[in-house]
Amino acid sequence: MFTPTELLEINTLLSPESKIVILTHYNPDGDAIGSSFGLKHYLKAKGIHAEVIVPNDFPKFLKWMPESRKAIIAEYKRKVAFDLISEADVIFCLDFNAPSRIGIVGDWLIKATGKKILIDHHQQPEPFDYVYSDTVIPATSQMIYHFIEALDDEKLVNKDIAECLYTGIMTDTGGFRFRSTSATTHRIIANLIEKGADPSMITSNTWDTNTVSRLHLLSLILGRIEVVHDGTVAVLSLTRKELQQYGFQKGDTEGFVNYGLSIMGVKMSAFFMEDLYEDFIKISFRSKDDVDVNQFSRKYFNGGGHINAAGGKSYESLPDTIETFKKRVEEFQL
Repeated sequence: MFTPTELLEINTLLSPESKIVILTHYNPDGDAIGSSFGLKHYLKAKGIHAEVIVPNDFPKFLKWMPESRKAIIAEYKRKVAFDLISEADVIFCLDFNAPSRIGIVGDWLIKATGKKILIDHHQQPEPFDYVYSDTVIPATSQMIYHFIEALDDEKLVNKDIAECLYTGIMTDTGGFRFRSTSATTHRIIANLIEKGADPSMITSNTWDTNTVSRLHLLSLILGRIEVVHDGTVAVLSLTRKELQQYGFQKGDTEGFVNYGLSIMGVKMSAFFMEDLYEDFIKISFRSKDDVDVNQFSRKYFNGGGHINAAGGKSYESLPDTIETFKKRVEEFQL
């Protein structure tokens, strides 16, 4: 958490007169959107306006959250986003650890003169004016709740805040399954339910949203899933042609990598997907126990993240990327 002195300084910055922007990472997920709009609604409860800016669009299954459709998408409204960031007095940076993680918005962030406040749970954060970094906490949305508590404003948590933060925590813990989910996490979830979050509604709106195209793509990867390295590593993949064939939409492959981990004996799952427009392979890694996919991805695939969840990229072809992965797995101690 921020120090008591930092909290006093931040609280002073949060006035109705301040121009405040909330930024999150490229390809926003449930925690990115949940933490951003949870914070936005908290500031609103204090009588403070803030704008949420995302680098690019996010899945439809996250757009049910209160006011989430009001997010300014930088890839569509570059000048609006640039001007807001440039003129901001305070810039909250949520769920990313470095400007390089937010695309061109990162360049605007670096040049901005406003106070930059980082709240994030990824490893190796870069310097910001104020930093609240904790890699043990499973979701940035949980950190936003702790931030609200630290400012002695828990009484301001309302239904809108609760729904957003619940969603962020739920999605980043895999439905409270990941080992980083703590007793504290569950206590916060209980508090959010008491504040108006409806678990049944949130789960249905977020996860019961399959499209026919998503199910077709899922059937493809499950039909050819491969298990290597003595049954401890699962490999899943999709080609650009397959994405095009079934009308891929953003978010359709969310969670696919987790199916590999559901196989008995598998400790690491890797999902490889050709980008729809550019010549690179997007990679998602998930793992169990002490298998550190963050280090694996940083070392071999230009990425990073958490111990049990990370992402990466490859500029080789899809078959070559998978072959390289299999070789690297042999070098890496699971």
